[in-house]
Order: sequence, then structure tokens, then C-alpha cells
Amino acid sequence: MRIKKILPVKSLCFPSIGQHLAIILLLLGTAVFYLGTSFAPALSDTNDASHAIAAREILQRNDWVTLHINGVRYLEKAPLLYWLVAIAYRCFGVNEFAVRFPTMIAVLLLAGSAYVFGRWAYSKKTGLYAAVILVSCIGMFWFTRDMIPDALLTLWFALGHFCFLRAFLGKGKQKRFYYGFYAAMALAVLSKGLIGIIFLTGPVFCFLLLTGQLSAWKELRLLQGGVLFLAIAGPWHVLAGLRNENFFWFYFINEHVLRFLDLRTVKDYSNLPVWLYWLMHLLWLFPWSFGLPLLLKWPFRLKSTANRQTQVRLYLWLWAGIVLLFFSFSSNNTYYTFPIYPALALLLAETLATAETQEGKALLRLNGALLAIALAIAAFLGSLLWSIRGVQRTGDISARLNLVPADSERYTYYFGELLDLTPEAIAELRGPAIGFALVLVLGFLLAYWWRKQRQHGRVMVTMLVTMWALFICSHRAYLSFEPVHSSRALAAVIVQQWEPGAKIVIDGVHQDGSSIGFYTNRQVLLLNGRENNNLTFGSHYADASSIFITYGDLQRLWLSRDRIFLFTENTKKESLLTHLDLPVTLIAESGGKSLLTNKP
Repeated sequence: MRIKKILPVKSLCFPSIGQHLAIILLLLGTAVFYLGTSFAPALSDTNDASHAIAAREILQRNDWVTLHINGVRYLEKAPLLYWLVAIAYRCFGVNEFAVRFPTMIAVLLLAGSAYVFGRWAYSKKTGLYAAVILVSCIGMFWFTRDMIPDALLTLWFALGHFCFLRAFLGKGKQKRFYYGFYAAMALAVLSKGLIGIIFLTGPVFCFLLLTGQLSAWKELRLLQGGVLFLAIAGPWHVLAGLRNENFFWFYFINEHVLRFLDLRTVKDYSNLPVWLYWLMHLLWLFPWSFGLPLLLKWPFRLKSTANRQTQVRLYLWLWAGIVLLFFSFSSNNTYYTFPIYPALALLLAETLATAETQEGKALLRLNGALLAIALAIAAFLGSLLWSIRGVQRTGDISARLNLVPADSERYTYYFGELLDLTPEAIAELRGPAIGFALVLVLGFLLAYWWRKQRQHGRVMVTMLVTMWALFICSHRAYLSFEPVHSSRALAAVIVQQWEPGAKIVIDGVHQDGSSIGFYTNRQVLLLNGRENNNLTFGSHYADASSIFITYGDLQRLWLSRDRIFLFTENTKKESLLTHLDLPVTLIAESGGKSLLTNKP
């Protein structure tokens, strides 16, 4: 009698869960991690809170075409992220979680798309490794702390490139993936402008050129795809142009062409030297950048360009290379190259998965190098903490920072705030620093041990958990900087003491105290804050709110019957008081910033 094999109930009911259990657990873990870090800290006094205000004004004005910040048109950004945050406000209320929710979803979808991409192009292991690399590299964590569209943009690039390769290398019904390519391009344009076209079509053209298949352009369904692209991306651009005079010049010429040439009218950023711009990717991709030596040693391991894996590998190199070269000759910022992360993650994942099947000791040496780096960092932190062992915590890190005015060029670099740190300030971060050092050493030591035992899967899990633990330590340290980065505490004082007719004045541009506007939900006046910021262009429209004032205007307001709340940085307070030359009352101070009023 034949005995039939009995399948587990789980396999009968959910046959696909077992096959994809690893990626499901990874995505669940990523969701929990991002949920846990989405409610805090408060929105910062940068474009973070300014952009959050723009999303809120969409709902307040019921205007989904023209963005506004503080009652002034804000025309330099594409709208998709703001639409998504506005929708999140409707679902969750106006709070920090709603601001960060669309980015969290973008990260989850990006990890899932990397898994699908790698599984299709190479293997299930490669897809899983690529997803792990994306959610555990430093750049993915740090560049999703603020409300910027780059995670969303990167998602569209990943989906667009995947759809192109599926269609181009596929047959029959798989050619329909071309429509996904055009849809992703349109969404990328709605996320961050014309680079959505450049960074999708550029690799396609170079790929066809290098593989001698330029004649294949006829099968790309350009007409149907173009219609789909225009149907998605066109309406907003047309309506924005019709409703805002000079929109096309400002948005396309100033914000795209002149920005590329570093001739933009308002320059609120500083370019990194090209060598540093390239070198910083070792940090953004850490710890997986340890695989770059293997990746660069054999960029193309198969001779036949007709082989699908070779073609995919070439395409991924073109994807990453074009973005890197573009910003080497353009204005750049540290997070501008976020869109290359999926390409490099896939290349690194495939290289690591291949190296694990070989008998060499290359991976062991690379893990040994990582362990040495971890020991060096831990030794540095240990010696630093030992040198300040007698310094007691005060609970206010701002008093121990080397703060300079917010409009200093230092802060136009992403990590410029590290220059504010002093040894005494490190004492306020003693707990996270100790945790960081311990996790770094123990995690990389365990990873080295598993690599030595050739337990490669356990190495990947250990590296993932180690990086998440390091991110938690970093997040705890970042919370200590909340009073410096954000003015939520001062906004709470304003709300508590608010009275009819009161007004809020920020000494400087809107970004200097943008969280004041977000947390009070009040329009703010800007003292000498019209020029050289992201509201300058919109301030020239006739319907712009009268929010820009001079010292003379401030003096008249100060002598009126209304209560005036005046926000300023302590580094600028002395100069402000000299110009005001009227009695003031200090009602609150936090994070190197002061809140003054004209009434006792």
C-alpha cells in the first residue's frame, strides 16, 4: 500500500509563506523598528518642519496644486511627498508619526522590491541579502530622519529599472512591464522633478548602446508609454503653471538647470569636494561597503553579454555610475545619491552570495577588517569617555555645544553639526556611547566567529541585528539633541501663554524656527527673513502674506498692546537686542534659543 506524504497544515493553507518567510520576518522587523523611531524626536528647525507645514497647508487651503509655507507660495518642490503626508494627517492627525509614515512605507516597499528584483535576477538568497543591506546600512537610516522625498524617489527608481529589465529581457506578456517603467518615471518626476527622467532613461540608453541593441528602441512602446507618463505627471505641472506666474522658469530653469550648474538664485547648500563626495559612500553603505573590494575586483565575471545575469549586472553598474557621475559635475549633497543604494545593494548581495560558495578566505578577511574597525572605534570612544569620567551630566547638551548661528555655512553640510561637539558634550551622551561601543564590538566579533564557522546565514542575521542595535543607540543620542534641533519646548510655552491678538516673530528665515510654526499651528512673522531662503520667490506674489518685517516694524509691534513672542538664537540675541533697543522679558530658554516677549 502506497503511503501518501502528508503536507503540514501551514503548507496546505499558505503555500507561499514558507518560501518567503525570511523576507516577511525582515519586513516585519523593519516595520517595528521604524514604528519605534517615528514618534520622536520632534520635528527639527530645518526643512523638516517647513515641509510638514506645507503638507498641513494643503488641507487648510484645500489646495493640492500650489504648495504654501507660512502663507507664502512654495514652488521649488514636486508635490507627491506632501500629498502623501497630507493624507497621513487625515488618517493619524497632525503629528510626527504622520510626517514620517510615508517614508516608513517607502522603506518597506523598497526592501520588498529589492528582494523581488534580486530573486528574479539572481537568486532568492541574493534578493534577501539585498533587502538586508538596504534596511541596515547607515545611509538608509540617517537619510530617512527628515521629511525629504529621497526614499520615495529611490523606490520609483528601483521599480522602474526592474520593470524595464523584466520587459526587455522577457517575452510575451512580460513586455507589459514597460508600462510599469513609464508609470514609475512619472511618479519619480512627481517626487523630485526632472531627475526622475534622467536617472531612468540614462541607464536604459547607455545599456542599449553598450550592448549594441539601440535598434531595440522600437519595442519600448514609446507612444503608449509616453501617453501614460503624461497622464500621470502632466496634470500637476500644467495646473501649477496656469495658477502660478513664472512657475515654469522658476521650477524648471532655476531649480533644475541652474541648480545643476550651481548657479541657482537662492543657494542654501554647500557642495562637497568630489573626493569626499565619493569617499562618504563608504560610510553611507557601512558595514556592507566592506564588500566593495570583492565587487570591484570582478565587476563582470561572465564573458557573454548575452547572458541575462551579465546584462543585469551591467545595467546595475550603469544605474549607480550615472547617478554618481551626474552629481560629481553638479551641485551635490550627501543624500542626493540615495537612488544608487538599490543598485549597489543588489551588486553587493550577488557578490557576497557568490563568494559564500567559494572556498577562499576573502569574506573572513573582510569580516576581520570590520572587527578591527569596530575595536578601533570602541577604543577611541572608551578613551574619550575615560578622559571625561569626572564630568557630570546636566541634562542640557546645548550648554556644552560649540553652537554658531543657524545660517552658518557649517550647517549646509549634512554632518556639519558634529563640529558643535565638545568633550563635555560627549558626557551627555555617555549612555548611548557605551552601548554603541559594546554593540559594535560584540556584534562584529560574533559575525567574525560565524564567518569563521562558515555559517553565512547567521553572519547576515548578526550584522542586521547589530546595525539595528547601533541605530537604536544613535537614536537615543539623537533624542538628546532635540532641544537643539527643535523648538517644540518653546512652542509649548507660546501655546500656554497665548492670548487674542498675540503674534510670533522669528529672528531670521523661516527654517531657523520652523518647528515654532508647526507646533503652535500659527503663522509667524520673519524679521529680516525674506532674502536667500526657500520663501524668497513666493514672497513676490501679490497674495503672499505680510509676514516679512524689519527692525522698525518690530519696534512698532513691541510698543503695541498685543503680546509679541520673539524667537531668537542665543548666538544672535545680543545683536537683536541692540537693534530693538526696548525693554524685553525672557520667558523661556532651550537648546541655545530664547523666547522673549514685550510684556512681563
